[in-house]
Order: sequence, then structure tokens, then C-alpha cells
Amino acid sequence: MLNLILFGPPGAGKGTQSEKLIGAYGLKHISTGDLLRAERKAGTELGLQADAYISKGDLVPDEVVVGMVRNYMKDHSEASGFIFDGFPRTTPQAQALDALLAEFDTQIHLVLGLEVAEDELVKRLLLRGQSSGRVDDQDEDTIRNRFREYQNKTLPLQDYYQQKGAYRGVPGMGEIEVIFEALCAHVDAL
Repeated sequence: MLNLILFGPPGAGKGTQSEKLIGAYGLKHISTGDLLRAERKAGTELGLQADAYISKGDLVPDEVVVGMVRNYMKDHSEASGFIFDGFPRTTPQAQALDALLAEFDTQIHLVLGLEVAEDELVKRLLLRGQSSGRVDDQDEDTIRNRFREYQNKTLPLQDYYQQKGAYRGVPGMGEIEVIFEALCAHVDAL
């Protein structure tokens, strides 16, 4: 089983590159953002709880996210591997993911970090907000708050995975195919 984490701030291109990696390596995609948006759209209790946090640009509590990932993995136990897109976002989530993967007798093999400057991220997200209708991508203050949340809570994961020897940084600006080739080079080197 091959398990990858695609890591980076909001707007770094995780969704785009995840789709390409899924196609290349036959992985199941776990995007907590997509799962949460589906729950919000469906108006479930989980979706309503998550909405209160997401609309302010805050992170959804760990226990909600980890439980959602566990359920997804159970539902896809036949998978040859998973790509985690936007999860984990905090060190406690990473530790919970390690424990969760141990339940499935596997681990994270590689963490690929897309590295993009803040001003570029704001520009990308505002454009995405115009085309997607996503409320959390339409306000610059909310976007910058999400970036601060990322810097304070998620960026420390880089050190966590570097200590495990699993982190590889990849520049996330430029042509999509060039970025994808750089990601694949790290996966193929495993």
C-alpha cells in the first residue's frame, strides 16, 4: 500500500495535483475539504457543525476530521493506497493519522509539500472564488486568515515529517505538468 500526503497552503494546487497523482498511481483520494463540502451541501449534522468553523476560515476540530477519514478508509479497505489532500493539518492530526494507519497495518510513505508564496495564493483563491462560488474563497480577509491558520498550525508538520525522513518540498508555482513531474520523481524514487 502506498500512502502519500499532498501538503501545502490553501490554493497551492493540492486538488489539481492530487487528481494527476491518483491517475498515475491508482490511489484513493482523501480530501477532507471535499468531504466537508459534501457534508455541508447535504446539510448533515456534521456539515452544519463544520460550516460554523469554515465560514470564519478556522479549522474543523480534529475529532470530526479524523473520524471522517477513518470511515472513508474503512469504506475503501480494498485500496492499493491513499493520497491525503489537505490532511493532516496539525501535528495532533498527524499523530492521529499515524495511529489510524497503524490500525490498517500501514503508514505514510511520502509527504509532498507544494510551496507557494502568500500573495500568489490570495490571487489564486480569489479567482477560484469567482468561478466556483465558494464563499470561503471570495473574501481576502478570510483567505489571509486561512493562510495564518496554515502557518501557525499546519506548517509545523513540515518539521514533523522531515524528522521522519518523509518530507519532500516541491515548488508549486509554474506549469501544472512541470510541478507534476517533480512530484512523480519523488514518488518514483521510493
